[in-house]
Amino acid sequence: MIPIASSVRVWIATGHTDMRRGMNSLTLLVQEAFKRDPHGGDLYVFRGKNGKLIKILWHDGLGMSLYAKRLECGRFLWPSSADGVVTITPAQLGYLLEGIDWRMPQHTWRPQAAG
Repeated sequence: MIPIASSVRVWIATGHTDMRRGMNSLTLLVQEAFKRDPHGGDLYVFRGKNGKLIKILWHDGLGMSLYAKRLECGRFLWPSSADGVVTITPAQLGYLLEGIDWRMPQHTWRPQAAG
């Protein structure tokens, strides 16, 4: 995973996106649908209809990058399309990429006492 600064905002495109779209098409979608500058350094995350594939669009100041991840088992948890555009933290993005429920991650074990 590429380290993401805590100051970077992560925007999720709710609903589903046509995963045949490439870098230029997704950049245009960010400009028109989100009314945001795709070259501003924020991350934009898109999910396909079946929920197994996501694409992340990011401009690092030098150039545009497009990352894709497909889950072999399970689906990426996604907000409903009624929510509009959703922002999450870089830490929540880490959970999302691991297939963990980013909305309410839970510790599986916590020690009760030291020693």
